[in-house]
Parts: sequence; structure tokens; C-alpha cells
Amino acid sequence: MHSQSCRESRMSLPGDFARSALECDASSHRFPAPNFALCRVGQVRRLLPAMANANPPVLVAQGIGHLGRNFLREVGSMFWFIVNTFEETFERIQHGRVPFRAASFFRHTQRAGVDSVPLVGLVSFLLGLTMALLTGYQLQRFGTQRLIPGLVAIGFTRELGPLITGIMLAARIGAAFTAELGTMQVSEEVEAIEAMGIGPLRFLVAPRMLALFLLMPCLSTVSNIAAIGASSLICKAYFSIAFPYFLDLVKDSLLIRDIITGILKSFLFGLLIAAIACYRGLTVKGGAAGVGTSTTSSVVTAITTVIGFDTLYNVVYTTFYPT
Repeated sequence: MHSQSCRESRMSLPGDFARSALECDASSHRFPAPNFALCRVGQVRRLLPAMANANPPVLVAQGIGHLGRNFLREVGSMFWFIVNTFEETFERIQHGRVPFRAASFFRHTQRAGVDSVPLVGLVSFLLGLTMALLTGYQLQRFGTQRLIPGLVAIGFTRELGPLITGIMLAARIGAAFTAELGTMQVSEEVEAIEAMGIGPLRFLVAPRMLALFLLMPCLSTVSNIAAIGASSLICKAYFSIAFPYFLDLVKDSLLIRDIITGILKSFLFGLLIAAIACYRGLTVKGGAAGVGTSTTSSVVTAITTVIGFDTLYNVVYTTFYPT
């Protein structure tokens, strides 16, 4: 009876109580209870010789080499993913056929562009208020508060506008792209599309990449306008700078190359965010847990890539155009 009750309790218990179930079987003298502590001690003893003979500088070098190898592998895979997407799309166009459905493109445009305008505008408006306040009080000490409009306009047009928009789209739209494509990959919908003779890159990836590529400059412009408008309110309320004078200061300080720089960054960020999100989605492994892991990796990788390319662009631009 005791053995039967133990077997029934073991079948009804969840996996977290497997150890207690094994001990129950051991009490009935049917199975020996495993000694988990001895197993761990044995593993540690096997690792001790390798740890004792390890050289810390060598371990550090091996770790750096491993990270560098993985980084280069990811960069190469991402590059060929983008190249294959363009190749598959333009090959379809050369044969006089539409590479993807127009409804799919407009749906992604609606979600990534129109639906993101309130979020981008609100965050940029608040950051514009904060930036104008912080810089204004510091410049007021030297009697140069008239520089506030130019600082905010140049800072957002060249730097903060594309950067903030890219970070928000990576978190909002990039995660959605990865989750959608990852779910399709896990449920074998992507394989079904391939079985029907449809290229998944031009059918699933191309409309998403094109939508984000075209919408990033528009959303960056919304960010710039919201931030400059917020700074004009601060200048009027705290520093007695009238709106017409504010616009004159912005016009005098903002150059055409500042606007072009912001637009180029926006195009680049949109392409990178969409490519990373789609790549992570189509390479999901491990079921539902893999979808969550890939979504998190997509957001982190996209934000890091946007910031890294922004820094690289600024360094190269400042090196060749220091003025």
C-alpha cells in the first residue's frame, strides 16, 4: 500500500517536486535515492585540475576571441541576410512581377508610421522641454540664453531626433516584427510559404524593411518639430524669447548639412532596425521560449547597433568635416 501511494503521489506531483518523489520511492526500497550533493562534488572535482592549470591572461584572451568571433559571425550573417533580401526582391521586379503584396506594405506602414507618431511626438516634446531648461539656466549665467534655440535645433536635427526615434522604433516595432516572424517560424508557416514556391525574404521581410526605411525620416522630422516647439515654450516662459525671435535664431543656426545628416541617419537606422528584427525572427529556435529570447535579443541588438552606428557616423563626419 505504501509503495502504491508513493507511485500515485509521484505521478500527481509537478516537476519541481521530482526529488521528493524519488525519496518516496527510496523509502519503499524500490529505487535508491540519488545523492545530488555527491554529484555536484564530483563535477567540481573534475573541473579543479583544469581551473588550477588555467592561466588568467589566456582565459581573458580566449574570452575576447570568442566574443569577437561571434560578433563577426553575426555581422556577416546580417550582411548576407540584407543582400539576399535585396537580391530576391529585385529579381522579382526584373521579371515584371510584384515582390510583395501592397496591402502588407501599407499595413506595416500604418503600424510603424502613423501609430508611432503620438509616442515619438510626446517623448520628443518632453525631452525638448528638459533640454531647453537645463541648457537655458546654464547659459543664462553668462548672458547667452539666446543660444538655446540653436542648441536644441542642431542637437535634435543632427543627433537626438534620429537616435530617439530609432530607439523607440526598435523597442516598439522591432520587437513586434521579431515576435510575428518568430511565431510563424515556430509554427512552420515559413516552411509552408517556401513549399508554395514563395520566397520568404521578399514576401515577409521586404515590405517590413521598406516600410521602416521610408518612415524613419518622417518620424525623425516629427521628433524634431516636437522638440523645437517645446523649447520655444520654455524660451518664452522662462527666458523672455518671443516666438518670432526664436524662429530667427533657429534659422540662423541650422544649416542644410545638419538636416541632410539627420535624414541620412534616419534612413540607415530604419534599415538596420528592420533587418535585425526580421533576422532574429526568422532564426528562432526552441519554440515559444525561443520567440521570447529572440525578441529580447532583437531589441537589445537593434538599440546597441543604432547607438554604435550613430557614434561611428559622428566620428567619421567630424574627422572629415571638422567645421
